[in-house]
Amino acid sequence: MSVFHDEVEIEDFEFDEETEAYYFPCPCGDRFCITKEDLENGEEVATCPSCSLIVKVIYDKELFMSGEIIEAPSEPKLQRVQS
Repeated sequence: MSVFHDEVEIEDFEFDEETEAYYFPCPCGDRFCITKEDLENGEEVATCPSCSLIVKVIYDKELFMSGEIIEAPSEPKLQRVQS
């Protein structure tokens, strides 16, 4: 079981378009980080690379669902053969 330092709304994080990651200041002086891909995969824990603190990210998971569309396999079309 994880012990969170805090719970932080995603709106309070700063988004970096270059790295596609969200950042929030950590008390140690570094920043908590969670990637857009992590959020799309349902992850809710942002970690600090410099210390052991973690925060729980509060966000609407539906807004970050991966936009991938998987098409259903199409049925092969039958061609009429004339004899």
